[in-house]
Amino acid sequence: MMNLSHWRLLVAVADTRHISRAAQQVGISQSGASQAIAQIEAALGAKLFVRERREVAATALGEQVMRHARAMLAQFDAIRALGDAAQGLNAGRIRLATFPSVLATVLPGLLSAFKRRHPGIDVVALEGSDEEVEAWLAEETIELGVVLNPAAQRQAVIIGRDAWVALLPAHHPLGRRSSEQGVALSELADEPFVLATGGCNVHAQSLAMQAGVTLSDIRVTVRDLASAAVLVREGLGVSVVPESALPPDQRGVRVMQLQPRAYREFGLVCSQAGRESAAVQAFLREL
Repeated sequence: MMNLSHWRLLVAVADTRHISRAAQQVGISQSGASQAIAQIEAALGAKLFVRERREVAATALGEQVMRHARAMLAQFDAIRALGDAAQGLNAGRIRLATFPSVLATVLPGLLSAFKRRHPGIDVVALEGSDEEVEAWLAEETIELGVVLNPAAQRQAVIIGRDAWVALLPAHHPLGRRSSEQGVALSELADEPFVLATGGCNVHAQSLAMQAGVTLSDIRVTVRDLASAAVLVREGLGVSVVPESALPPDQRGVRVMQLQPRAYREFGLVCSQAGRESAAVQAFLREL
């Protein structure tokens, strides 16, 4: 069954000529976008897009459908604007702080989708370490902050969860196992190690400490999670990163599950100012 998200996806594909970029714009996965397009085409009984080299293009029927879709979405957005005005949501600002890895991966789709639905509300994204985010929440400098592994009493809205994985050079002896068999942190303890923090206190070293393991040979520490794969590929050591930080190109790197499995969650937490803001509450309802 087609809904507004499907129509927004179709228009985004037509505009970007790329399914993965369109999926990011509307805040869904590439596989979810591909499935939605296939379902819509099946429902209509005809192709809306064709592949042209590395891009996709609308068919003749697809171009006609897009004209109707744009008109329909414009009318819907006008109706929503009337509703926003009635609720006092036709203007406002939300200051939202997060650590770098979430700002680069999870938030862009959420923020662009919210901006389309509520164009009068500005969302200002600030980047900081997890300690800085917590301080800004306490000081009322921001309305919303992304917090790692938030306690239940903080009433966080969870926006993501991913597994920690080990990165090994392609020909590392431990990489001969299956990925599902995985490796334990204790097996990486004495290996040359690339520590990627992502601007957070929760990283491979803190995971190891919780497991009673000491990483004894940290060769390099980087803030950027994506840099870990590059350094591992170059043979500087092994690493542990969140699965969401894995690069599209994994040549020269072996990705292994950690055993036992370890996960991290990130959720949006309100400051007192955020709890009192109609714009913030609208943003959280959208999620």
